[in-house]
Parts: sequence; C-alpha cells; structure tokens
Amino acid sequence: MFQLNDEFLKELGLDQLPEDQRKPFLDHIYSELELRVGERLSQGMSDAQLDEFANIIDKVPGAVDEFLAKHAPQYQQEPMFERLVQATGAQADDPRLKDEFAATKWLEVNRPDYRDVVAAVLEELKKEIIANRDAILGGIAQMNQTTQDDVTLAA
Repeated sequence: MFQLNDEFLKELGLDQLPEDQRKPFLDHIYSELELRVGERLSQGMSDAQLDEFANIIDKVPGAVDEFLAKHAPQYQQEPMFERLVQATGAQADDPRLKDEFAATKWLEVNRPDYRDVVAAVLEELKKEIIANRDAILGGIAQMNQTTQDDVTLAA
C-alpha cells in the first residue's frame, strides 16, 4: 500500500516543498488519484454495479448490510477486515470500518484488478508530477517571493 507523505514527495524530487505547502499538495494528489482511479475502475461497469457502489459509498441505509449479507456474511472474520481493524486501531464494531470494508470488498468482487489499477494510475500521476517538477517548485518559489514582497510593502 502506498502512502502520500514526505517519503512520497522525496521520491518525486519535491522534498524541497515548504512545510506549509506539503499537506495541501498531498491532498491535491490524493483527490486527483481518487478521481482518476474512479474513472478507470468504472469503465465497462454496468449502471447497476455503479449504483450499488454509489449506495455503499453514500451509506444509503441498508446498502452495506445487503451487500455484506450476500458477499461476506461473516465479514468480521475475514483477514481483510482484521487488517483494517489493526491498521486503524478502531474497534471491530465501529460502523466506519464496516462501511470501508464493504467498499473494499465490493471492489474485490466487481473489479478484482483494482489494486493493479490504483498502482498503474499512481505511476502515471508520478510521471506527470516528475515531468512538471520544475514548474511546481518554480510556482511555489514565485508564490513565496510574492508573499515576501507583500510583507515588505506592508512594513
């Protein structure tokens, strides 16, 4: 599993990003990754599949329970659920874990290649970022200079 953190920025050659720019930049990368992965995963799916997933994600009453009853009635004993409990430190009866597990299980059932899709999209995004690294760093340096100039003028 990948993590969007300082090591990720270092891998991209963006470890010089100012501290106050790191989280917003990583949040933007996460949003873009989520969008692109969603688009790629939805290709070739039926409207019924997309509706079922949307209902799970949107926590439509009964959607998670209905899906789990059909595909993972003993979900709390599944290794994937146990790993989720360990990773989050939450209690096994936390409804958020159940929801997250259902979404992940849905992907496993309907798009067993979802991990490969995420990895491929992440690699594409990394290449784009690396190709634009100088512009990204230059834009941030320019923003910082403008901010410094504004402070100097205000003084």
